[in-house]
Amino acid sequence: MLQEAKEVCPTTTCRLIGEGALLVDVREPREVQALAFDVPDIFYIPLSELEARWSEIPKDREVVMVCLGGERSLKATYYMQYHGYSQVSNMAGGIEKWVKKGFPVKGQLPTTGACATGCCGPECVSIGANASASQNTSCC
Repeated sequence: MLQEAKEVCPTTTCRLIGEGALLVDVREPREVQALAFDVPDIFYIPLSELEARWSEIPKDREVVMVCLGGERSLKATYYMQYHGYSQVSNMAGGIEKWVKKGFPVKGQLPTTGACATGCCGPECVSIGANASASQNTSCC
């Protein structure tokens, strides 16, 4: 029986990256081209390729699975647990929440409104060329 997937917020993810964790982005290439995490050590395996490529991810270090909003990466987290990975977690809220928290990215979210639900509760934000990310840092 699989245990509940560990979920972390963007702030914790940033700390884990600083401590040597590997970020694994499971979004499709066109999504990554539009908006990408700007971190030094990141691995790209689209969810559509995970079944064939999961063994490329090291088992000997902390791994944080990420996507746009956290749903696909949660599936990937469970998949990795099923294959024996014990140091794997999902970044809740995905790159949408990462941007909202002001962490580094290359590119930008579409200028259309995006509703994000996270530990701070539901909020509607519009992030793009004419809008700035919320500076609320009271929680993860």
